[in-house]
Amino acid sequence: MARTPFVLITLLSILHLAHCKTLKRDVKALNEIKASLGWRVVYAWVGDDPCGDGDLPPWSGVTCSTVGDYRVVTELEVYAVSIVGPFPTAVTSLLDLTRLDLHNNKLTGPIPPQIGRLKRLKILNLRWNKLQDAIPPEIGELKSLTHLYLSFNNFKGEIPKELANLPDLRYLYLHENRLTGRIPAELGTLQNLRHMDVGNNHLVGTIRELIRIEGCFPSLRNLYLNNNYFTGGIPAQLANLTSLEILYLSYNKMSGVIPSSIAHIPKLTYLYLDHNQFSGRIPEPFYKHPFLKEMYIEGNAFRPGVKPIGFHKVLEVSDSDFIV
Repeated sequence: MARTPFVLITLLSILHLAHCKTLKRDVKALNEIKASLGWRVVYAWVGDDPCGDGDLPPWSGVTCSTVGDYRVVTELEVYAVSIVGPFPTAVTSLLDLTRLDLHNNKLTGPIPPQIGRLKRLKILNLRWNKLQDAIPPEIGELKSLTHLYLSFNNFKGEIPKELANLPDLRYLYLHENRLTGRIPAELGTLQNLRHMDVGNNHLVGTIRELIRIEGCFPSLRNLYLNNNYFTGGIPAQLANLTSLEILYLSYNKMSGVIPSSIAHIPKLTYLYLDHNQFSGRIPEPFYKHPFLKEMYIEGNAFRPGVKPIGFHKVLEVSDSDFIV
């Protein structure tokens, strides 16, 4: 009998949701999107109300919630259905969105600056498209954002320093684009950033520039700078990033000796130094590190006798490890 009030409240909530009207703003926006998308999506979007109407269920990939006397769209997930064409600007009218996932389609053109209107957005996943032009600085207005996936597109220009205005950002994926210039050191002020991947771009600069702000990157576990044009050495101060577990520097133009302080990063597990211009010896503490499983060193100018750690294989970290 103790559970009866809970069941009753749940039933009333369901009935309330069923009888609520969907906010006209969201109905209009979703129908505009419907009109612009290909048949692969449209055939599953039946009726005029994206949140469901009468006997009709909500549209596939659309999640709605109740706010007061109305239903609003809070999640839109339309991925891997070969959507062709420009980014649907009408999406930016869905002001209650917390998740927008359009990954693995064929979207082209820029992300419109109106993306900054989605103040409640937590997850933005646009990877594996053909989006281009600059990453809009307006993304820095999405103060609730925790996950940003823009990898495997054709973005060019510099990484906007406005991304440092995202206090809750945890995962930043910008790899496999055509980004140029330096990584803004301001990103180091992101207190919650755990994973940053900017590999396979055309970025320049040094690690010393990247970590020049005192106390930077306090939560960063995984740093991917591979396949760019970084120069200079590994500064001893990099050891101040005490949360670091993966450091991926392969295929750059870095040089100098490897400082022994890096071996004192407590949970360093994967270290990729290969295909640079490093020289000298690998300090002995690296070979005694309790967590270090792999250290790749080939393609450098190390002294004879320097040995790698572990077996050489491509490191792959699944995106699903980070999406919540």
